[in-house]
Amino acid sequence: MVASLSELEITQFSSQMLTKNTEKYLDFETCKDVLANLREQNRKVVLCHGVFDLLHPGHIAHLQEAKALGDVLVVSITAAPYVNRGPGRPVFSDDLRLYSLASLACVDYVLLAPVATALDVLDRVQPNFYCKGHEYADHSQDVTKNIDREADRVQAYGGEIRYTGEIVFSSTKLLNNYTDVLPPHIKSYAIQLTQQHPFEAIRKGVDAMQKLKVLVLGDVIIDEFVHCTVQGLTSKGRVISTRFLKKDQHLGGSLAIARHIASFVDSVTVAGVVGNEPDIHSLILNNINGGIRLDLQYENGAATTTKRRYIERQGMRDDYTKLFSINELQEEGPAPNQRQNLLDRLRKTIRDYDMVVVADYGHGLLDTELMDLVQSEARFLALNCQTNSANYGYNLITKYRRADVFCLDEQELRLAFSSRYGDHNYLLKGLFQNLDAQQGWLTLGSSGALGINGKGEEDLSPAMTLAVKDTIGAGDAFFALASLSAKLELPIAVGSLLGNLAGAIAANTLGNAEPVEKARLLKFATTVLKV
Repeated sequence: MVASLSELEITQFSSQMLTKNTEKYLDFETCKDVLANLREQNRKVVLCHGVFDLLHPGHIAHLQEAKALGDVLVVSITAAPYVNRGPGRPVFSDDLRLYSLASLACVDYVLLAPVATALDVLDRVQPNFYCKGHEYADHSQDVTKNIDREADRVQAYGGEIRYTGEIVFSSTKLLNNYTDVLPPHIKSYAIQLTQQHPFEAIRKGVDAMQKLKVLVLGDVIIDEFVHCTVQGLTSKGRVISTRFLKKDQHLGGSLAIARHIASFVDSVTVAGVVGNEPDIHSLILNNINGGIRLDLQYENGAATTTKRRYIERQGMRDDYTKLFSINELQEEGPAPNQRQNLLDRLRKTIRDYDMVVVADYGHGLLDTELMDLVQSEARFLALNCQTNSANYGYNLITKYRRADVFCLDEQELRLAFSSRYGDHNYLLKGLFQNLDAQQGWLTLGSSGALGINGKGEEDLSPAMTLAVKDTIGAGDAFFALASLSAKLELPIAVGSLLGNLAGAIAANTLGNAEPVEKARLLKFATTVLKV
C-alpha cells in the first residue's frame, strides 16, 4: 500500500518543483493563437486529453505513440472541478498533474482545461491528430457518450482521431488497489458487489430506465441560499450580525426529484401547485430540460413554498455552516378549487404512467383524496414522506397504506412507530409489511443505507463518500435512483449502489443546484468498482 502525501508535503513539493518546465504551459484562453502559428509553419499538432490522475506506463506509451504521429504534442488535462469521477477525485492537484506531464520529453505543451469535455479544447487546439487510448476504440463502451462528439469535432477541423496503446492500464484501478483513496470497507464492498453484479449489467439496468414514463407528484419548493459572512454580535441586541455576499435559488422538492429522474428517463411529468410569482415561474422554466413536462397549476394570491437558508462558507474548505433559516409556507396547502382541478386531471391521466413518484414534504398538497387516488390507481407507486422542522411528528409515512417502493431516514422511521430506541431492522420490516412493498430503503447518513425486498433479502451498503458539501437534497437523489431501480426490479444491491452514488454526488453540490446526471453517475460507478 502506498502512503498518501500529507498536505504539508504536497505544498513543500509544489513550491520546490512546480516552477520547472513552465515554458511548456499554455494558457487556455490564448493557446489557439500559439498553435495556429505552429500549424502555419506546417508543423503537425497532436492532442491527447484526459485526467491523468496517476501517470503510469500505459500513459507514457500512449503519449510516445501520439508524438510519433506529428511534430508537436499537446496534452490537456481536465481541471479538478470538472472531473466527474466522484467526490475526492482527482487525487492529485491540477499543478501536480501538469508538472508530471510537462516533465516528459515527448510532451511539448501542457494545458489546463476548465471544461467538462474535450470539445472546447478541440476548438482551440484544432489538432491534426486527436489521440485516445485503445480502450476508446469501441465507442459504445464510453459511458459519457462524448467520444462520438469528439470524433465529429476533430473531423470538422480536418483532423483524424487515432487510438494508441495495446496494453490498457487504469489510473483509477491502480489508485483504488495500491493507495488508500478508497476506504477499506468500500473496497471490500466493491469487490463483493462486482462478483455478483458486473458493471456492464449495472449499466444495462440504468440504460433500461430510459423507456419509463414517470409522474412526479408533490410539493414544489424553492430552496434559497443567502451567502454571508459572520461579522460578530451586535453591541446592543447581542444577535449575530452578518454581511451579505450573494443569493442563489434552486428548484427543490418535487422539481428537484424530477430533474434527477429526467437524466435517466425520456418522459417525466411534474404535477402540483405553485404561486403566481413571475420570478418563480422564470426560475422554473430556466432550470428544467426538454424531457420534463410541467403539469403545474398557478394559484393567484398564493406564494410558492420557499425555504431560505443563511449560510457561511468555512474558509477555503468547500463546505458550509447553516446559520438560520426562514420558511415561507402555506400550511393549509392549495385552495379547494385548485385541489379539485388537480384531482380531476390526475384521475384522467394517472394510469398513463409506468410509475408515480410521490414526494410528500408535508406542506399541504397531498390531502386524503389525493393520497387515496395515487394508492388505488398508480400502476407502480414510489413514496417518500418527509419529516422536517415545519411538520415534525405530523407527516408520518404510516398515513399511507400502500407503496411499491419507499425510502425514508432513521428519524422518519422511528417517528412513524413512536420508537426512539427500537431496532431499526425490525421497524423497517414492519413498515415494509404495512405498505405491502416490493422494495424499501432506510438511509443511514454516513453509515450508508439498508435495503430490503419481498424475497426477504437485506442489503447494507456503505455511503460512497464521507466528503460532504451540503446534505440538502442527498436523500431526494437517493430516492430518485433507488425508485427507478425498484420499478425495473433490479437486484436490491444494485438499487442500493445507485442510490448511494446519487446521494454522494448530491451531497457534494450546494442544495439542488445541479441534478444527478446519468453520465456522471456511471463514471462515478466505474471509479468505485474498478478494483
